[in-house]
Amino acid sequence: MPPMSFHGIVTKAGFMNKTATVTVSRWVIHKLTGKRIERSKKYLIHDEHNKLREDDLVVIRNCPPVSRMKRFTLETILKSPETDRDLARAHKAQETRSPAQNP
Repeated sequence: MPPMSFHGIVTKAGFMNKTATVTVSRWVIHKLTGKRIERSKKYLIHDEHNKLREDDLVVIRNCPPVSRMKRFTLETILKSPETDRDLARAHKAQETRSPAQNP
């Protein structure tokens, strides 16, 4: 199988050990009407360190079969709402501390 990589959104994580579900969407042109339609497919991916959470934006790559349904592995996490939220909270905490320290 040629190397394939897809960008997708994690739709389910934390229910199975080392496994997450990623939904990959693509746009196709309808043959009759010519309109653009969004098509999506779900892939079970192998997440060795269980670091994925729902709504993460990830890149997945095909690999040799890990199990009967898992044919893809996690390559990179592009964006994670949890880390963005944590960074925003840390930044806000930093702002609230700085006026109190400077009288």
